[in-house]
Amino acid sequence: MLAQICSDAVELWNGRVFVLAHVKELLEQAADKLRLMAPALPIGVYSAGLGRRDIGYAVTIAGVQSVYERAYDMGPADLIIVDEAHLIPPDGEGMYRRFLTDAKEVNPHVRVIGLTATPYRMKTGMICGADTILNHVCFEVGVRELITGGFICPLRSRAGKAKPDTSELHVRAGEFKADEVENLMDTSDLVEAACDEIVSRTRDRHSVLIFCAGVAHAEHVVEVMAARHKVECGFVCGKTSEVDRAKALYRFRTGELRYLANVNVLTTGFDAPNIDCIALLRPTLSPGLYYQMVGRGFRMADGKTDCLVMDFGGNVIRHGPVDAIRLADPNKCPGDPPAKECPECNALIHAACATCPECGHAFPPRKESAHDAMASDEEILSGQSPTRHDEKVHSVDCYVHHKQGDPLAKPTMRVEYEIGFNTYAKEWVCLEHKGYARKKAEQWWRLRSNDPVPNTVEEAVQLADDGALADTLSITIEKKPGDKYERIVDCELGPKPPSAAQLDAKPEHELDPVIGPNGWEAPF
Repeated sequence: MLAQICSDAVELWNGRVFVLAHVKELLEQAADKLRLMAPALPIGVYSAGLGRRDIGYAVTIAGVQSVYERAYDMGPADLIIVDEAHLIPPDGEGMYRRFLTDAKEVNPHVRVIGLTATPYRMKTGMICGADTILNHVCFEVGVRELITGGFICPLRSRAGKAKPDTSELHVRAGEFKADEVENLMDTSDLVEAACDEIVSRTRDRHSVLIFCAGVAHAEHVVEVMAARHKVECGFVCGKTSEVDRAKALYRFRTGELRYLANVNVLTTGFDAPNIDCIALLRPTLSPGLYYQMVGRGFRMADGKTDCLVMDFGGNVIRHGPVDAIRLADPNKCPGDPPAKECPECNALIHAACATCPECGHAFPPRKESAHDAMASDEEILSGQSPTRHDEKVHSVDCYVHHKQGDPLAKPTMRVEYEIGFNTYAKEWVCLEHKGYARKKAEQWWRLRSNDPVPNTVEEAVQLADDGALADTLSITIEKKPGDKYERIVDCELGPKPPSAAQLDAKPEHELDPVIGPNGWEAPF
């Protein structure tokens, strides 16, 4: 498709085209496909990583890192095609925006086309909008339609038998914290169980691509595969040398290397049609990253009938089947998880399936009752009083909290009070909810802050991190008879800090001094 667009732009309309991408593998693939599909086009390459700086061609394939400051040097373009266009930032500067802004000054009539399989971002939603660089979806086609038409390979998915608990992972900028994810996944029990299952389920598979949570985690996987199963598993990451990386990818593409682990380098645009199994050894909150990882198995190849996705991070249940990914919509009420796991064969299937298409297991009719499956083991006595105790608070941390197993549930702010050594009390503030829950959240915030009540949890966490909340000196914890959990019902607070507006209005000489961490004095 890219080749046809370039060919039409040059040969039918006498135009000049730039093709932008962010990794050299994509640049090489684009150049190879263009030469194959449109051999008559004059094609140049501008990329420091590929050792080329061609200028003046009808079609120039360029690495954005090499050209983002050189739009004026490259001359006017009539059309700019951005591969993996979801990487264009929605606002601010950034390399893509810098180049596109300068290119528009060189030629005010330049048009931009974005190509991507994931036209959405975790925090801002769809990448097209009236005020963005990409403002209209020209054409889209669904995964199911492509599979039915024979253009891409069907996927099958299985949940890992050993499942980590991601409920305590903290969230930053819409994603699980990387170090916590690696600590969660990189345990002997989980790694050994995952490797056992990967080897046992892939005896009839030819090329298995493994996504790991970190470098140490991937190295652990490689060691277990070698020591426990006597099989070689390659490994590439951002620090792998160019020579070693090229050698590993060549061996993997040719089938000489059956297993290949990677960390954050083979997600976007990696083209290896022989991949017939994807192993997700990491959880992610990003639907785009999830789609990119499983998308490595879509390519067709001789003798390949499907691609098996082995999910050890709960991603399919979190985001839904790859042909029916559901994005969280803050304007809609949360619904059921979009996928479920078959208890018999561990297949991950659409939530609406009444019968597992893999093994025929019949799911029981859906129950409408929302009460607990087991009764509380505490007695409920009408005359019994609730128990209360006060706890001194040593520190307070606020986090964005996503409900486990429900990707459409609105996030809440999880507030953790340290009340002893490795002992915490928690409460959840529902700032993005409506009705009574929102009113309670507003009351909670106004009690502690002079800043306006934020509308989003991310904004609230950022304000909390910036010192907008009063110190919590102590909390009162209550447990009522029959309740499963304790609740925080009261607190002792320090003085509320001044709001940002109050600080802005205050002359600098009147600001109270604060001693910084290195002993320096700064205005508060």
